[in-house]
Amino acid sequence: MRHNIAAGWAAALSACVVFTGACTASVTATPSPASESPVTTALPPGLDYVALGDSYTAGPLIPTLTGMPTGCFRSTGNYPALVAQAIRPASFTDVSCGGAATPDLTRSQSVSLNGRNIPQLQALAPDTDLVTLGIGGNDIGFIEIVNTCARLSKTDPAGAACRSHYTSGGTDQLAARIAATAPKVAAGLRAVRDRAPNARVLLVGYPVLVPDSGPGCFPDVPFTTGDIGYLRAVEQQLNAMLAEQAQAVDATYVDTYTPSIGHDWCQPTGTKWIEALKPTSPAAPVHPNALGMQATARAVLATLGH
Repeated sequence: MRHNIAAGWAAALSACVVFTGACTASVTATPSPASESPVTTALPPGLDYVALGDSYTAGPLIPTLTGMPTGCFRSTGNYPALVAQAIRPASFTDVSCGGAATPDLTRSQSVSLNGRNIPQLQALAPDTDLVTLGIGGNDIGFIEIVNTCARLSKTDPAGAACRSHYTSGGTDQLAARIAATAPKVAAGLRAVRDRAPNARVLLVGYPVLVPDSGPGCFPDVPFTTGDIGYLRAVEQQLNAMLAEQAQAVDATYVDTYTPSIGHDWCQPTGTKWIEALKPTSPAAPVHPNALGMQATARAVLATLGH
């Protein structure tokens, strides 16, 4: 369920890799304004840091592409790289990958450009000191939800066609998906604990996508006012579930939603931290841009007490 939007940014980045061997931007975009780097911190020396997660960790289309396989679309500007720059660990391993879901923590993941990412938990070791994990969005069908709601909202601009679709028959399908994902996240966190028993484990939540209050910005972003409230509630439910699972296994939840309020995809370039379906800064559609990754890095560092 990673077609349409996902296929678009994957194809763009694939072309960039094939022809140049690197990527500095893959959309027609206005460069993000300069922003302060995370403050350098002084954690204990010899720290081993491993980053796990999906595309909200990897940072697709944010300059510059790094790591293998290239189809994971990891960026040197993603939040794990920025955290590593700040804490200066003895070792840093980023195995996050676009499209990853909880099963990809324990199995290899097929990606574009004929590549495969390792089972992400293989990057952990008994002496790993710090683990960040961002996961769960693809388990509930993130790209499918965006595609479906964008298509349905346009059919009923004054209504809530997306909400009606996912709640038809009296059952909220997305709430059910979130509930079904909870034990998968918990199992993933327990597996992290098993492989890295002495590590500090941070489960990173998802930032604001749609405005935290009021209507959206239809038709520029094709989600109606009626659907915006529903989608907002879905993301809040997802983050609440992640926080609960982190607490249950003695991990630490990193709230990226609260600090990103006011930086949703309806805001102008330079203010928004999430790109809409037509990015105006180098980033994949409906994903964090460089400013968003910098903000997530700050939230992680604050959670670490630095």
